[in-house]
Amino acid sequence: MAATTPAPSPLSGRRAQAARNDQVILDAARSVFVADPGAPVSAVAEAAGVGMSALYRRYPSKEDLLRRLCRDGLDTYIGIAEDCLADDGDPWQAFATFMRRQVEAGSNALTLKLAGTFTPDQSLYELAEHAGELNVALFDRTAASGVLRPDVDVADIGLLLEQIAAIAFGATPERTTVLRLRCVEIVLDGLRATTRTELPGPTVTDDEFAVRWVPKV
Repeated sequence: MAATTPAPSPLSGRRAQAARNDQVILDAARSVFVADPGAPVSAVAEAAGVGMSALYRRYPSKEDLLRRLCRDGLDTYIGIAEDCLADDGDPWQAFATFMRRQVEAGSNALTLKLAGTFTPDQSLYELAEHAGELNVALFDRTAASGVLRPDVDVADIGLLLEQIAAIAFGATPERTTVLRLRCVEIVLDGLRATTRTELPGPTVTDDEFAVRWVPKV
């Protein structure tokens, strides 16, 4: 008789459900606070479909929730940077992949919206320092290969990523992502004049520009 796989214990099931609930809260918090950093935590609870008591059990204060969001964003940023540094193939392709993946991940949008709205703890400072070290290592390797224009500095990379993250003209998140990816290709071609890449999707429309001036009710 074949051995049967033991069913998961109730405790592991509860833990799995708790992890899913936590992710729902974090996804809702990211959406709410990127749209409005001054929003109350009650808006997060409503968006997540949970009660305030359930939210406060996980995050006793708004600052705790913001710190978690930024920690997750930094973890994502660091993971992408480490992946691209581990790529020992063509330095330019690794650098271009880093830029594209960071734009797709949207970590810089969190920085853009949440910087100055809460007090970081020591662990966030340490993660940010590590991210900076990875930026320098990736930039220096790319520059040493001779494919970057000589007047670009590593600080420009963060500046460009934040500028791209500020783009939010699309009617949907998918459209906004396309516009951001279009811009990163323009940026990459500007950083390396010998390369021309086909841009994904059409550029921003007049209507998408104009929607910024429609009053929000």
